[in-house]
Amino acid sequence: MTIAFPTPDATILARREDILRGLSRLVAPEALIVSEDERRAFETDGLTAYRKLPLAVVLPSTTEEVAAVMRFCHENRVKVVPRGAGTSLAGGAIAQEDAIILCIAKMNRVLAVDFENRTARVEAGITNLAISQAVAHEGFFYAPDPSSQLACTIAGNIAMNSGGAHCLKYGVTTNNLLGVTLVMNDGTVVEIGGEHLDSPGYDLLGLICGSEGQLGVVTEAVVRILRAAEGARPALMGFETVEDAGACVAAIIGAGIIPVAIEYMDRPAINICEAFAHAGYPLDVEAMLIIEVEGSDAECEDMLRRIVEIAKPYRPKTLKVSQSEAESAAIWKGRKSAFGATGRISDYICMDGTIPTGQLPYVLKRIDEIVTAKGLRVANVFHAGDGNLHPLILFDINKPGEMEKAERAGEEILKLCVEVGGCLTGEHGVGIEKRDLMRCQFTEAELQQQMRVRAVFDPGWLLNPAKVFPLEGRVAA
Repeated sequence: MTIAFPTPDATILARREDILRGLSRLVAPEALIVSEDERRAFETDGLTAYRKLPLAVVLPSTTEEVAAVMRFCHENRVKVVPRGAGTSLAGGAIAQEDAIILCIAKMNRVLAVDFENRTARVEAGITNLAISQAVAHEGFFYAPDPSSQLACTIAGNIAMNSGGAHCLKYGVTTNNLLGVTLVMNDGTVVEIGGEHLDSPGYDLLGLICGSEGQLGVVTEAVVRILRAAEGARPALMGFETVEDAGACVAAIIGAGIIPVAIEYMDRPAINICEAFAHAGYPLDVEAMLIIEVEGSDAECEDMLRRIVEIAKPYRPKTLKVSQSEAESAAIWKGRKSAFGATGRISDYICMDGTIPTGQLPYVLKRIDEIVTAKGLRVANVFHAGDGNLHPLILFDINKPGEMEKAERAGEEILKLCVEVGGCLTGEHGVGIEKRDLMRCQFTEAELQQQMRVRAVFDPGWLLNPAKVFPLEGRVAA
């Protein structure tokens, strides 16, 4: 699988100096990056195998500056790639040579918090974790918690509808988003939703969340904040087979029990994360579950007792319940550090597909077969509770052909997810990575309808170009 990029617009490239002069009149000098060396920092995102040097990078500080830049680019037919922290693992923030990067990372303030109504208004460049930190003193938190939450921005979370380990109970971004300030492609600023639980009329907020920066640039967001639970306790369960672990997950969900999180690791992932975090993970099992429950001490004890009973038919070899905050922190440090810990020992591609939980045992077996057939290795670590898979396909970039083998294995895994009734993405988005697989998920008529909706917001297809939809077959509004 080789990802193609469209040919840059020669007219735009020839007009670069004029475009830079125009942009320089809209933002401060330090907010416009034009030199080649400095633009290199923005040539890729979390999908580092692919790189494109942007025409320029703009770092606005206000919604008004974003609107001015968008208006200028619309009038001059300049493509715009919105960007938060650049942590996208699907290539959602990779530039093109004839496009500017519009990075809202400077817009990172908490604007208002309403504890009584449990909402917070924030600028979209704020990191995910910073919201919880800003409200923790009153016993509140922001629920979605992607593994990159220390770095990823709310803008990117909204673009990809990100989730995280605790989305099993609390939902993903769309379930915790109440409103946005959106700058349209022509610079018009609109407010969608607001500081209330529901809005009349069409669900435009639902359309924006997960649209991958193709419909406008989000500069502010109103999010739900929740009262933190009285307590939480994670438990580790180790199993002798991946099939037993997968079947245990399906049994817990099938029994109607909703823990806060159910996370899965196979043997390679366990070894990688334990070597990094020293969390006390069992090293003599083929698969491990991290199951967290929350509530009062009595509630946690009761739920863990029921979960242990459900797990018994699947013969867990290891059972360890956290006895302290330090143990809990260590358990989650290992899981949250999985991607970085894997990067210490190998190059890898992180896939992102979603399947029905009942298909976990079969799909895990097939993933291993697919990757092994390519002569590669895989480490599985994912949100098992909602079937959101993140297989890490390991390869050596210095060995010719290995990256291509890894990409082909990833393509087969994503097709497998669709075949068993799942979908191509759970929280990483489509970006460029899965763009050419969209026809595996959708019919031509479905794709055409989606593209018509996109074209209503951006008739010139200037926003985040070459993402999500196959390059051929683009439609007008």
